Amino acid sequence: MRTKDMNNKDCVKVAVRVRPFNKRERDAGSRCIVSVVLSSITIQDPRDCQNSRSFCFDYAYWSHSGFTQDCSGFYVPEEPGGRYADQDSVFQDLGEGILENALQGYNATLLAYGQTGSGKSYSMLGYGPNKGLVPKLCERLFQAVKGSQETRQCQVFFSMLEIYNEQVVDLLSRGSRAPGGLRVREEQQRGFYVEGLRIVPCESSPQVEQLMEQGTRTRTTAATHMNANSSRSHMLILLQLQQIFSKESITKQSNINLVDLAGSERQRSSGSEADRLKEGTAINLSLTTLGNVISSLADVAVGKKVVHIPYRDSVLTKLLQSALGGNSRTVMIATLSPADICYEESLSTLRYAERAKRIQNRAVVNESPTERLVKELKAENDRLLHRLNRLGQEGHRTSNETKELRQLLTHNELQIRAIQTLWEQHLQEALKDWEQQYANITQERRRMQMHPYILNINEDAQLSGVVKLFILEGEWDVGMKDASPKSICIKGLGIQERHAVFRNEQRRITLTPLPGSKVIVNGFSVSQTTELQHLDRLILGSNCTYLFISYPSERSGDDWSRYDYDYFQSELAAAQGIRLGESSVGSEQTDPSLLAIFYDYIKLMPMMAEANQMSQELNKGVEFKLEIKNLTLSDSKGRDLEKEIVVRVTARAKKQVWVWSKAKFVNRKFLMEEVYQQHQPERSRDNRTDVVLPRDKDPFWDPVEPLLLGTAHLWLQSLAFRIPLEEQLEVLGSEGTEEAILQVQLVPCSASGLVLGEDDILIDPSELLDRRLDFQLVLEQCCGLRWIREVRSRGVQIGFRLLDCSQPLYTPAVWHNVNPLLGHRVHFASLHTSQHLLDYLQSSAVVLELWGLQEGCTELKSSLEGVRMTAEGVFIIEEAGPTDPAPADSSELCCSVRALQQDLEEMKNINASLRKENHSLREQLSAARNGGEGVRSRAVRPSCDAEFARSLKVFYQSMTSVRGQLQRLRRHRPSEDTDLLGLRLFVTEQSCLLKDFSEQLEQCVSTLKQDVAAIVRRKREQAGNWS
Repeated sequence: MRTKDMNNKDCVKVAVRVRPFNKRERDAGSRCIVSVVLSSITIQDPRDCQNSRSFCFDYAYWSHSGFTQDCSGFYVPEEPGGRYADQDSVFQDLGEGILENALQGYNATLLAYGQTGSGKSYSMLGYGPNKGLVPKLCERLFQAVKGSQETRQCQVFFSMLEIYNEQVVDLLSRGSRAPGGLRVREEQQRGFYVEGLRIVPCESSPQVEQLMEQGTRTRTTAATHMNANSSRSHMLILLQLQQIFSKESITKQSNINLVDLAGSERQRSSGSEADRLKEGTAINLSLTTLGNVISSLADVAVGKKVVHIPYRDSVLTKLLQSALGGNSRTVMIATLSPADICYEESLSTLRYAERAKRIQNRAVVNESPTERLVKELKAENDRLLHRLNRLGQEGHRTSNETKELRQLLTHNELQIRAIQTLWEQHLQEALKDWEQQYANITQERRRMQMHPYILNINEDAQLSGVVKLFILEGEWDVGMKDASPKSICIKGLGIQERHAVFRNEQRRITLTPLPGSKVIVNGFSVSQTTELQHLDRLILGSNCTYLFISYPSERSGDDWSRYDYDYFQSELAAAQGIRLGESSVGSEQTDPSLLAIFYDYIKLMPMMAEANQMSQELNKGVEFKLEIKNLTLSDSKGRDLEKEIVVRVTARAKKQVWVWSKAKFVNRKFLMEEVYQQHQPERSRDNRTDVVLPRDKDPFWDPVEPLLLGTAHLWLQSLAFRIPLEEQLEVLGSEGTEEAILQVQLVPCSASGLVLGEDDILIDPSELLDRRLDFQLVLEQCCGLRWIREVRSRGVQIGFRLLDCSQPLYTPAVWHNVNPLLGHRVHFASLHTSQHLLDYLQSSAVVLELWGLQEGCTELKSSLEGVRMTAEGVFIIEEAGPTDPAPADSSELCCSVRALQQDLEEMKNINASLRKENHSLREQLSAARNGGEGVRSRAVRPSCDAEFARSLKVFYQSMTSVRGQLQRLRRHRPSEDTDLLGLRLFVTEQSCLLKDFSEQLEQCVSTLKQDVAAIVRRKREQAGNWS
């Protein structure tokens, strides 16, 4: 919605556009947390409904809902005058103002900012009939040029470039790509510019679209060759408009910069550790510096004193200096997702845009007499020649300085020649190129209707379907080498010189991988000749993805659009056993948390494959593997822990292991790319080169640290009754693997550490209230350590924390032993047992963490800061405030605990009635004169309590096996490749396990009830005999 006129001020205008949910967000059941009212936009924290932030911009567009697609494919509002902002309304507000400024002689800039997938490219370029700002702006520009031919002569020049890893790539270049990219130079008159950038004259909108298609093709190929991620690159379209007014002898020159910035991903802070290597690499430098420039300019706008604005710190900010705080009228469109799962990224985008709207530019009309410009350039050349002669006479000439001056001299001469050359000559040269490209496109389209081909699929939808490689009849070699006419050249990470062979014989197309090459068809790796079918998915090398299109007779009008990049990666993940599971039988709704993990997994899969390939080619000997952290682990209440993707890194030679967070791996992967690019000339001479780097700069290495191997749960319920417990616990890894068996004990004891007997067992835990409770945690032995079985030089430690302990306690480290004796005993005490502590004991477990040690890593030490201890070394535990009750549906274990608590309540009632009877019996016996009866009365209470204690002890011992059966049920799952028969067997086996579990649980409770009933019956019989 438009609120102000662009031409009133020279401050940066900011527009925000909210896109619809994408497939991932719809599948996750995402909730919309963004609302738009007029020019104000509000975002709500999904974790706290009371916490919301509002921002006000020049334009706010609601494109999330309220739209429909008409018969021509245009997205339009459902109702006339609806709130939905389509492409036309966005252009009327933003594009019209930019065009008007350019025609007046002002420089104009349009920046598109937002996270990857937020709709930047759709707003800038559009899709299908829904054209974006750039093509609409070009159409309107040439309409304006044709309508004003009588008063002025207009010349339009087009350039297109990409900035990736601080290197500038000319997307319209006809020659080979220069090593290190094009140079960015500075001139007093022009400011910063790209030296050697191809500038193409255009006279119509179709020519511009043709050049954009050529640039997109080059961008796709360059991304594959450089192993680049398009979401991390900036694309700049530069339109130069020269208006020559013959009568006035004045030339107006306007530069229109259309910038699609790299994805502004914000790494989540939760679960990500700091990286020893700085994240501000060359890949992220431009976007980071742009943020610093915008922040500095925003401070200047509000009157703060800013010493330095870092324009020169990156290539992007050099080229955008005039657009930010300089001679330009600038608009920024920030795009964002309204989904709750994108809250952090969307909030970051809004804050970024809010800073940008404070910037004020100083735009002026760029007009100058044409003849005077030529004279000024000639005068500058005379000064340069004089300086060169003086350096030669004084003997101070240096090769670098001379080269610099001669380059400036040559550049000025070229500029003079360009001004004096007729516009028609430039245009004729460009038309020849355009006609050749048009002929190539026509030939390509004709081939598409005759022959099979493979179509590139890119993570960026704008770059998908650009490259088409045709498979004509005969045998065709595929690989890096383009030596013969019968070869298809594909360059990319993991592609060999001769990678595979396509055969097209009798309208049958087969693919044969060559030895050592990696070829994946429909998610599965193939090593033998495979016949291809229409719409088969191919992955060559580490991540060169293609869709196979067969002969036209086999194309039955299928929808190819569903085979996007995510489809390829999901299929590959499914082949590796990672699938989107259903939450329940017959349910189509997937758990949103699992869906988020799944999409993280498939997003990191190609990055992991590329990292492994770079490690192999650089002979680093490091292997990367994706894992799901906390897949089967739970907290002390039995609730599932939050799951996240981590990367397990293994140095094969030294058997060292690291576990990196997602954020750390992404940062390291980009650092690996830098190393890989720097050593590319060495690899061209030898396919594999040992690259030795200092450890402080090696992205493949880290100092070794202790690793969390798995956890085990020791439930504390028996302590509430002062019943000793001895168990053998399975230590389970993040993905459910058995890491070890841990033998532990919970021993109720006295203050001095003496073990309590059966007579000290309690029937009612409330008897402990306000009394002292002592117990010992004994870690006896760890058996079958898989971590040490793999490498004997390793060690382990056990860590645990209880109740309000802020820091975990650790056992001493044990090394080189698969079945080490621990013999670790810790004495805990509560001086005044509270109800909170009793609730904690009856519903919680102590989580025992198994930590793996490696040679060279520091052992874990127990931090006693803030821990209360007695002089005898007893740890004092106190309550830390109320805890959240376990959810009613957290797990089957909570259900069984509640059932046991109900049984205990019944026992409390029975015990209360027995106490009343005992009280009346004691009064009768005290009046009796028979000494024997008095002796017998004193033995009644201890005898009954002892029987209760023995019954409870038997009950808790039997419950240990029940809990083990419950854990086996939770881990019991079918394998990923199970067929229908296997699933039926699994269901039968699962039914048997459930039946056994039910019978064991019922038997335990029934036995306890029978024992209590027998004790009550005997008690009443004895009372009757005495009376």
